[in-house]
Amino acid sequence: MNAPSYIIKKRCTQKITTFYRNVSKKYKHTYSEELMHKNADDAFNSIYQIERTLLRRKPTLSRWKGYHMANTDKWYFAYIIDGDTIIIVDACHAQNMHEKES
Repeated sequence: MNAPSYIIKKRCTQKITTFYRNVSKKYKHTYSEELMHKNADDAFNSIYQIERTLLRRKPTLSRWKGYHMANTDKWYFAYIIDGDTIIIVDACHAQNMHEKES
């Protein structure tokens, strides 16, 4: 595989930004806007390690069946590979990595 290109789908972007926006609302007196942006940037930057240092795994969530999964200590990503392009379709923070209850 040549150096891959990455496409981050809107759903993935929304999951990351919404998570940190909610953290900033919950901890508004202790969680700064700068830290919120840093944490979001770190999450987005980690995406570019998929298939490099973040290795491919079998998805642990049923809704991610048919995708590949990779994770950092904080984020899990669902993605597909199309030639030299890695398309990240979804993201989930580690503390939310469980099946949704009906």
